Amino acid sequence: PLPVSALNDPVLEEICASRFTHFNPVQTQIFHTLYRQSFNALVGAPTGSGKTIAAELALWWAFREHPKQKVVYIAPLKALVKERVADWGKRLTGPMGRTLVEMTGDVSPDPESIRNADIIITTPEKWDGVSRAWHAREYVQNVSLVIIDEIHLLGGDRGPILEVIVSRMNYIAAQTGKSVRVVGLSTALANARDLADWLGIAKVGLYNFRHSVRPVPLEIYIDGFPGRHYCPRMASMNRPAYRAIRTHSPTKPVIIFVSSRRQTRLTAQDLIAFCGMEDNPRHFLHMDDWEIEAVLARTQDANLRLSLSFGIGMHHAGLTENDRRICEQLFHDRKIQILVATSTLAWGVNLPAHLVILKGTEFFDAPSKGYVDFPITDVLQMIGRAGRPQFDDQAIARIFVTDTKKEFYKKFLHEPFPVESSLHKHLAEHINAEIAAGAIKSAQDAVDYLSWTYLYRRLRQNPTFYGVEEPSENGINRYLSELIMSCFRDLEQALCVTITHDVDAGGVTVAPTPLGKIASQYYLSHKTMRTFAQRLANIDRNNLFCDLLHLMSEATEWAELPVRHNEDLLNRELEREVPFRLARGTVDYLSPHAKANLLVQKHLVRGSLPSSDYMTDTRTVLDSSIRILQAMVDVAAYLGRVDEALATMQVMQAIKQATMPDESPLRQLDPEITSDDIRKMFGRNSHARCLGDLLVMPDNKLRALFRPTGSEGTEKWCEAIRALPPVDISVTPGSTVRDGSSKSKRLSSLNGLDPMTQHSIIVDVRYDRIQTSLRKPKFLRETGQALTPRFGKTQYEGWWVVLAQGDELLAIKRINMQGKPEESGVWSNSGEVAVKRRKDTEARSAKLAFITPSQPGAYTLKLYLISDAYLGLDQEMDVQITVGADRMALEAESQYISKERLKEYQ
Repeated sequence: PLPVSALNDPVLEEICASRFTHFNPVQTQIFHTLYRQSFNALVGAPTGSGKTIAAELALWWAFREHPKQKVVYIAPLKALVKERVADWGKRLTGPMGRTLVEMTGDVSPDPESIRNADIIITTPEKWDGVSRAWHAREYVQNVSLVIIDEIHLLGGDRGPILEVIVSRMNYIAAQTGKSVRVVGLSTALANARDLADWLGIAKVGLYNFRHSVRPVPLEIYIDGFPGRHYCPRMASMNRPAYRAIRTHSPTKPVIIFVSSRRQTRLTAQDLIAFCGMEDNPRHFLHMDDWEIEAVLARTQDANLRLSLSFGIGMHHAGLTENDRRICEQLFHDRKIQILVATSTLAWGVNLPAHLVILKGTEFFDAPSKGYVDFPITDVLQMIGRAGRPQFDDQAIARIFVTDTKKEFYKKFLHEPFPVESSLHKHLAEHINAEIAAGAIKSAQDAVDYLSWTYLYRRLRQNPTFYGVEEPSENGINRYLSELIMSCFRDLEQALCVTITHDVDAGGVTVAPTPLGKIASQYYLSHKTMRTFAQRLANIDRNNLFCDLLHLMSEATEWAELPVRHNEDLLNRELEREVPFRLARGTVDYLSPHAKANLLVQKHLVRGSLPSSDYMTDTRTVLDSSIRILQAMVDVAAYLGRVDEALATMQVMQAIKQATMPDESPLRQLDPEITSDDIRKMFGRNSHARCLGDLLVMPDNKLRALFRPTGSEGTEKWCEAIRALPPVDISVTPGSTVRDGSSKSKRLSSLNGLDPMTQHSIIVDVRYDRIQTSLRKPKFLRETGQALTPRFGKTQYEGWWVVLAQGDELLAIKRINMQGKPEESGVWSNSGEVAVKRRKDTEARSAKLAFITPSQPGAYTLKLYLISDAYLGLDQEMDVQITVGADRMALEAESQYISKERLKEYQ
């Protein structure tokens, strides 16, 4: 084996020396290629063989050869991202003098942090969304290395995103002339050569190690269990699991993987019962009484407290993060011997054990309303947790399966894993993104785009898998053409693209629509865009808040929300406790859309939830709801419907503050207070009903107003009021641009404007804070951070500036107050994009362009300033304009602006 001194870098040697003195055999073989050479690489090796070091070798190469460029590490799960951030943040960044940022659905760093970071650790979805706008994001173009962990998941549901990322990074490299190295890490593969060809690996860079090269040899036992019904079969596995522990690992750590959160509890309870039959019922617990008492005092979940007292931990997403961390730490320190967990533990936390038991290989799948098998990748990952290189010289895995599947698992566990593409099943969203970005303009462009993908290679190797009827070159080309045209038609039906059959050119051209660009920007399905456009155009304006909530819950994205066994009964009960019923007709209570709707409503009324699972699901729903609502605002703006746009903004305010719009805005200030409490404390005090009055009130008057809350409450409420932004807006004339001209002319006033001509106004938004002795709330750590105590995830203040005439929306701009002022685009019905830079971190300017009416006269436009985070801080003002007679002689009627041009979206 190679010693760490081969790195020839004292800093890197010290980083490695804290854990090992020599690289293991797998790492030794890949060392020269990853650390000394620039070739793309694919490393296929079993779990537990040290692939993290492979990523670090490539990372060190990148910083040596391209010190000013970035490294992107892509992991398929947020849990894996967090593990890598914690590990590298502790071990690498300090000694190397580098910075890293985490980019996931949970963590969205400001653009400045991303630009300054050397390492970006992210999920496939996040990097796909970010890299779609690579022209406008310089840091996407400044990447020298992309590391993709678990690249064998290419064959799974999220595989298409990995394909698109690699294809796009190669495309960016070709466009910019900067090389991007791609390193893929995976388990052992059956068709590694195909994957290597796709990654551009020729003679050097492909390493595919068999399962037998594990640092710790693994014995696998497969046990078959009879029984048609799932729950009784799972219960029958508990005693054999306990016997397996006593046989294979009586004193060493054991992980038992189960299919659901409920099964973790039931399994732990049965194990406790079996422990009770022993002379020492707590033989799995390796702590003194005083120590376990201290742990139990910090543990929130009652079932977990019981199981921990017997040395049995539980780990699943339904537990609080604190409870999960307690279990991880106790198991890592060998204070508890058994950990019963769901499959997410296999991916997210590096906690190897001597013995791993898979208690069943099926899970309940809500869309199919039945039990389905775990993906093979999950099974391999779970058994890969067996074996601790620093402690064991052998490891054991016991797999409990339905007896009919015993032979199947015997075969595949000893065969490398074949990877197929699933891009053809999810092609429409990715093609739409490329059309929106301008990379695809014709059917031929789409064929060229597919030629960069893994799908293109596998079509020739395994055509029958993809439904190719004629496996010849012509047959495959015909299949690709039909696939692309089918995709184009789906996008056209969803109003996301327009298709033109160009007879002269002999081909099909395609162009994005505003809805297609919105779908790409917010990472939404084309089906969602069609639903929004059709329903927003015909929505009931007398019941906007309720109907918009229902429309939001119809988004295709909610289809992935888990609905577990028997949750239809819980959903039916929840419907009785929320303000709005789901529907007048028959309701499918097992629908994820119905569940999403109920969870949002329950959040708005601050109601209790029936289980920890529902709390976890609520966090997921709230997180996704923001981008879906932002897209709904843009769709309403594109349709020119101002009432729907303003009401959708109000829905977002309500969700971020967990407050119904008709309740007192003071509820935003305290996560626990109720409307009754506010009425008792403040009665009919008009100041307590108007937030705007409170923001400009001096400290002494503010304290007097909140004195009924008690001395401690007075300070807390006053500090919360001072955290809210007292916003001031002003309007000045902008410029005018006649159609057909690229030059703009500065306006001195908004009087005597030409009819049917593009003009603009400048809207200045500034926070005008008063002098105060009150402190800022401690949890508001960043510039522009919003006070949203009930939302869970950190939010940042933003504002919509909306210009309207009557019930028609003319222009809209969204202003972000996070960090430094950023240049960004503006939507308008004239297509003009502009922004004015401000040095003040609490001031922004927006340029709103609009088309004047065709008839001369005086007009009153409405300007709305709407918060995206707070209820009760919105402002409305009139903008007076006068339109004179057209004094310019137009040469041709074509110079007038068409109605279609008014709806242009930039």
